[in-house]
Amino acid sequence: MYRDDPSSKRRPRRAFLVGAIFQGQPPWLVEEHVDELERLTTSAGVEVLGRAFQRRRSPDPGHFIGRGKAEEIGAAAKELGADVLLFDDDLSPSQVKNLEELTDFQVMDRSGLILEIFHQRARTREARTQVELAQLQYLLPRLTRRWQHLGRQVGGIGVRGGEGEKQIEADRRMLRKRIQRLEKNLVKIERTREVQRRGRRDVPTVALAGYTNAGKSTLFNRLTDAGARAEDRLFATLDSKLRRGLVDPDLPERPAVFADTVGFIRKLPHHLVSSFRSTLGEIVDADLVLHVIDRSHPGWEEQMAVAEDVLENLGVDKGRTLRVFNKADCLSDGVAGGDAAGNGDGPGAGDGVWVSALTGAGIDRLRREMARRLDAYPADGSDGRGGPTAPSGEGGAPSAA
Repeated sequence: MYRDDPSSKRRPRRAFLVGAIFQGQPPWLVEEHVDELERLTTSAGVEVLGRAFQRRRSPDPGHFIGRGKAEEIGAAAKELGADVLLFDDDLSPSQVKNLEELTDFQVMDRSGLILEIFHQRARTREARTQVELAQLQYLLPRLTRRWQHLGRQVGGIGVRGGEGEKQIEADRRMLRKRIQRLEKNLVKIERTREVQRRGRRDVPTVALAGYTNAGKSTLFNRLTDAGARAEDRLFATLDSKLRRGLVDPDLPERPAVFADTVGFIRKLPHHLVSSFRSTLGEIVDADLVLHVIDRSHPGWEEQMAVAEDVLENLGVDKGRTLRVFNKADCLSDGVAGGDAAGNGDGPGAGDGVWVSALTGAGIDRLRREMARRLDAYPADGSDGRGGPTAPSGEGGAPSAA
């Protein structure tokens, strides 16, 4: 999992999932969250052998689910032949250490799993840099359990004194230096992206954002004829893709730059959000943000709320956001006012537009709404926010990240 982690030599292939139901939480909601955890686990290439839940008033500070329940779950996972215990909630470093010592299993929480998936999917230099930074920031406070067996370094020949510094202290110093280098690299990458954005400010930008697997890449292909690969799996897109497309096919002189971005998910690791700030900048600086929502998903309302919370935290103005209720082809006619043709704005739709990115239903209506919202975008060379644009060509033509 981590390059300097001795346990990475034996990657877990079989997992046992653990969910905790705390006071005030409906059990069905926690079960839905663990269902998503199972999809994440499968997406990481790990087989799920079983799951268990524990009801508690509050998390146990030592073992999260309590010592007795942890022993019980460890025995069940061992009987099934699992390699790792996967918790749907984030665990403290001490909780992970205690659980591993008690159960003799590798223990991973939801954030660690998401970081592992991002590590597997990162392809470009930018994405790899962002993911490595997030991994090291996640790993730094957890070095106690991962390097505990190394003990202390002894003093070398000709060095007075006894034992040298703890190996853990050397490891932390090494990781902090690496984190500083990665942060500097990301600052350079972010500057390059900003130059590219300034170079295309004579053309409006439309960013596609939303919960992972909501159909953003399929809609991106539909709007740009990009033909990019779209997969039915979580976090299929990590690197932002940029393509020119037409808001109105009848007005070829009025193009727009469309940006396909990384998906959001509940309990998204804050280190990951921070590391991906250059990629997410495509959303922050966009003239219009299409919030793509999988309306066919049973938990679409929660997914919509999670994505809107992330957009708000990024500082995206709601006035620049348009809800796009996708996968209308998966719904029966009249469901919440939408149908397979992408018609309707009934209950549950709010101010959104219904589409099917797969079949093309509702796309013309979406284009008309995008054109209406972008009408305020000036054609006189300003950036739409009161400032002049950079000279054309400064950032070059947009291309896939």
